[in-house]
Amino acid sequence: MTSEARRDPATDQLLTPENSALLLIDYQPMQINSINSMRRTTLMDNTVSLIKLMNVFNVPIILSTVNVKTSENEDTIPKLKKLMPNVTSYDRTSINAWEDVEFKEAVKATGRRKLIMGALWTEACLAFPTLDALNEGFEVYPVVDAVGGTSVAAHETALRRVEQAGAQLTTVAQIGCELQRDWQRHDTVPDFVKTMVQGNIFIKFY
Repeated sequence: MTSEARRDPATDQLLTPENSALLLIDYQPMQINSINSMRRTTLMDNTVSLIKLMNVFNVPIILSTVNVKTSENEDTIPKLKKLMPNVTSYDRTSINAWEDVEFKEAVKATGRRKLIMGALWTEACLAFPTLDALNEGFEVYPVVDAVGGTSVAAHETALRRVEQAGAQLTTVAQIGCELQRDWQRHDTVPDFVKTMVQGNIFIKFY
């Protein structure tokens, strides 16, 4: 029972804590309350688990909102924001976050080419920056169980569109396992398992 030596985490073809970043876009009350493609409580629970996983593995988070400074929209919901106390939030007026100068500069400043992405709604705030980032040579991993659309059709159609463009669809559970990768990486095992169990992603078995 011998694991291979760990691959170079910066160049690994799979997601690692060292080669990826999370883009979290528009998890604000108006957007959340208009989700009709899945249960909103499930969506929020999965998003909480996603953020907690990023914290476990020290993956950088780029957070963005739309129209907060114009007073037309509320900030990221407190349940999520309290999990990211030291994360800068980039407010925009553009529907497409990739067309906001500060947001895109922050993404590029991470030096990460693999972008895990969660955004509301799937058909707009997820789809548009995904397509633009792919066009600029990034790899994009939309987290399908932590995003939602205004309808099932809108959500599923947007996912098909970005997948056809080259996005690699993933889930919270897959991301967690991909970042952990080996049970012998003991430093992160306790918090990894705790996050997955608390989020009802899998039952405690370890």
